[in-house]
Amino acid sequence: MRYDREYSSSHNINKRLSKDSVHKKVSGVCAGIAKHYDLPRIAVRIAAIGALIMLPIATGVAYVVASVLLPESRYK
Repeated sequence: MRYDREYSSSHNINKRLSKDSVHKKVSGVCAGIAKHYDLPRIAVRIAAIGALIMLPIATGVAYVVASVLLPESRYK
């Protein structure tokens, strides 16, 4: 008897959050987040701009910290 579960695939286990250097506009943080969570890049970028307008200091600090701490993607 074989059980196939979607959450037990090795693709999801080895997935790490990193900056996407291929589809980057500024530093690749939004593209990396979109790739990690399987979201459209434009949606993540629009959400980041909206957050930057509403909470500019917190969003700016979070973006700079993420761009420094997130590693570059190993797969190009």
